[in-house]
Amino acid sequence: MGKKKDDIELEIQEAVVEEKADQTTLKGEAEEMKEQARKTIQKIKEQAKEEDPKLTPTLTLRTILGGDFLTADMVRRQIWLFLLMVLFTIVYVAFRYQCQQDMIAIDKLEKEVLDAKYKALSCSSTLTEKCRESHVLEALKQNKDSVLHVADQPPYIIYIDE
Repeated sequence: MGKKKDDIELEIQEAVVEEKADQTTLKGEAEEMKEQARKTIQKIKEQAKEEDPKLTPTLTLRTILGGDFLTADMVRRQIWLFLLMVLFTIVYVAFRYQCQQDMIAIDKLEKEVLDAKYKALSCSSTLTEKCRESHVLEALKQNKDSVLHVADQPPYIIYIDE
């Protein structure tokens, strides 16, 4: 029985040593995997930059028509200029629209003023015609119960001393 106990203890010790060896092997492999993951992440970070490649100093028609000069970096640097241009365009269109509306209103008012002038001229002409002495006399003759009549004597001036 003593032998079995020693054999069991020996087997347990061998298993513990093997387990420790496996753990050190696993630790080494884990460290290698971590290091490889770090290197991979570093390579991805180097390749996955948001910066666009720098343009060549020459600006050709091909780069303009192709849109290559509109890189994200250039757009980010000039965003306030673009916003200012959009704002000025909106203001220009709004002022032009308002000016056209004002011109239409002015034309309409000018026509109304012209119509009012013609109407006033017509009324003035009609009033002048009706105020003539001949028309007034005819109106008095037609209205017989009126106390007004044409004077038979000429007017004369009365002088008053002060």
